[in-house]
Amino acid sequence: MATYVYETIPQKPDEPVLQFEVKQSMKDAPLKRHPDTGAPVRRVITGGYGLIGANTGKSGGAPKAEKPEPKHGGSGCCGGACGCHN
Repeated sequence: MATYVYETIPQKPDEPVLQFEVKQSMKDAPLKRHPDTGAPVRRVITGGYGLIGANTGKSGGAPKAEKPEPKHGGSGCCGGACGCHN
């Protein structure tokens, strides 16, 4: 079971946003209403341990994109603006 953070969606300008946590299966659909009050809610996307090392190949994330080689017109370096570091 995963723990998800939800927050209420204010219906009036002065209404506070309340956050709460719910344990749900990853297969469960996100809640649309607060389980106690019936107020409309949305799931809050938060970072987590699964993001550490993303794009490094160490966490199973997607591989890092390769940078294309800079192309110069034979007139020398652009001062590093293209990312060539020359």
